Amino acid sequence: MPPSTTTRQRVVVVAVELPGADMGVQDDLAEALELTRAAGGEVVDTLTCRRSQIDPALFIGRGKAAELAERVGATCAELVIFNQPLSPSQERNLERLLQCPVVDRIGLILDIFARRARSHEGKLQVELAQLRHLSTRLVRGWTHLERQKGGIGLRGPGESQLETDRRLLRVRLRQLEARLGRAVGQRINSRRQRTRSETPTVALVGYTNSGKSTLFNALTSAEVFAADLLFATLDSTLRRLELPQCEPLVLVDTVGFVRNLPHELVAAFRSTLEEVRSASLLLHVVDSARDDQRALMVQQVNGVLEEIGAGDIPQIEVMNKIDLTDGVPRRSAGEAGGPPRVWLSARGGEGIDLLRDAVGEQFAEGVSHQRWHLPRCDGRLRAHVFRVAKVRHEHFDPDGGWQVEFDVRRRELGQLEPLLAAAATDARPAAESG
Repeated sequence: MPPSTTTRQRVVVVAVELPGADMGVQDDLAEALELTRAAGGEVVDTLTCRRSQIDPALFIGRGKAAELAERVGATCAELVIFNQPLSPSQERNLERLLQCPVVDRIGLILDIFARRARSHEGKLQVELAQLRHLSTRLVRGWTHLERQKGGIGLRGPGESQLETDRRLLRVRLRQLEARLGRAVGQRINSRRQRTRSETPTVALVGYTNSGKSTLFNALTSAEVFAADLLFATLDSTLRRLELPQCEPLVLVDTVGFVRNLPHELVAAFRSTLEEVRSASLLLHVVDSARDDQRALMVQQVNGVLEEIGAGDIPQIEVMNKIDLTDGVPRRSAGEAGGPPRVWLSARGGEGIDLLRDAVGEQFAEGVSHQRWHLPRCDGRLRAHVFRVAKVRHEHFDPDGGWQVEFDVRRRELGQLEPLLAAAATDARPAAESG
């Protein structure tokens, strides 16, 4: 759901360009503003700067930190967001100087994920990632209580408040890991059942806000929440996808990736990302309207896929949002030996049929179209055909047999043919096409 506007915090956003950065400071600021909007913040001012190296104490140096403090005071800002990871000491020093909370890129993304999580497993994953991130920053909130203090009950003799908080945090982490382990077990069982039934899985992947959920709804007629927000969808959603030229598929909508995705999230969401790693085909959704950042976004997504072990899975690049570029629906070969491409508009529906054809062709190679005459004396064989194949048409013969037209995987066909031959001498193929 979109964030409520009644609790919007006044925010100053800081973007810093460092040597070797993969995008300019203005592009970095634009993404920071989108992340802040997704988190429900109201941006009242921005600060950009370029640095040759990070200041170990204040990240941006004393001069820029003093300028930032003036802007915070002038705008009555309640929060400062840095679009880079900060160390715990840098956060602590900046908060003392600015007299307001400071959140870095990792904390901001974690907060967005906490807002978006809807499923039980998703909430557990986000809380686990948040607590792991918080465990390195506990001293920030408890510095004034770091003194030896005896107690009864939770605190042992000589235990400080900080040590107590760390101990309770460890207990909560163990509880979350155990509960998440049970949820992961249920997901693994569901995936194992799909593997046993040999149902192919197609996973939607891509940079956040590239239109994955809109495309998912267009392909499956689902009603997954889709909005022009970063990380509008967090929890994985599975739906059946019927294509005329191949067997039924399972389509998976996954969380969007982003530049410098926090390792805490990659680790916590590894079970969800297993849906991607176990997929037979990836639909890599790309925002074709972002000519300036398109190559970088594709590179970032492929980097995460490599990190989770899904780099070798076949892809189709879905160049979405052609309605914003006056493009036309079409299919094309990939650049420099890359994956094939389909140009479409998920919102308007133009080109969706081209994508369906492209996906169907990926799986149709292993399917054979058959017409068989089955003897009347073996209803069990007919039932077996219905169980392993997709029957298109059936009618009765005058002698009581069946003429059956069906699509079947070639491996299943190899198992059917001996059964058909052994059932009766009149069990024969009426026609065959591959």
